[in-house]
Amino acid sequence: MTKKEASHRQARFRKLRGPPVRSIAVGIVCKTPIAGQSKTRLSPALAPEESAALSACFIRDLAATIEALTATEDVTGYAVYTPVGSEAPLRSLLPPSFRLLAQCSGDLGARLFGATVDLLSAGHSGAVLVSSDNPTLPLSILHDAVHALRRSDNLVLGPALDGGYTLVGLSQPCARVFADIPWSTPQVYRLTLERAREIGLPVVNVPQWYDVDDEYTLQLLQAELAGQRLEFAEPGLTPAEARHTRQFLANRNARAPARTFS
Repeated sequence: MTKKEASHRQARFRKLRGPPVRSIAVGIVCKTPIAGQSKTRLSPALAPEESAALSACFIRDLAATIEALTATEDVTGYAVYTPVGSEAPLRSLLPPSFRLLAQCSGDLGARLFGATVDLLSAGHSGAVLVSSDNPTLPLSILHDAVHALRRSDNLVLGPALDGGYTLVGLSQPCARVFADIPWSTPQVYRLTLERAREIGLPVVNVPQWYDVDDEYTLQLLQAELAGQRLEFAEPGLTPAEARHTRQFLANRNARAPARTFS
């Protein structure tokens, strides 16, 4: 994302921002599941069709957690999705209350910044963007992120086990926190903190969680669903039920016991 593009989007935000509302937007950053294009790093542990099916389960389960948050918080669920044209199959994975927002073009930083601008321009008082690779993300982590945005103009981050982040939240658009980041590397979280310090933006961390995006973290997910405690997790965190993910993996392992992941 160039400085010119970032400046254009921030100017667009100032021009188009709608009437303010109390609702915080909580968006799942996702790709509509397509065999051969979804969760490719889970190969060869999973076949392409299995990877796409598991990706669909992740979206269903994370959306259910966000929907549960609406029972106690003024939040609006979104799927921040790609590709355009896949709305019908994606909509089938989401609660009826969810809204759809197409991702813009560019690298991940450009797409995160663009989605933040679009959600704030719609009038939301804050935007939390969550990776779709988090089917068991605890409800309490989302609750903490929403409350951190309501308190002040903070950058809210959920550190991930792999050095990235599971979620990012802002109440004002800020291109710098997404600039010059080597995405999909262990430096993402650390460098994002540096960007925030450069511009004096306070950072609030919510508890650490993990993305399921390779065979190792798939094994971690299996262990968690089997009842094993995650060593990195803060005491008292309760993972989401992840009903669809749990059922998919149980059915798959029952069909092919020799290919379990534990």
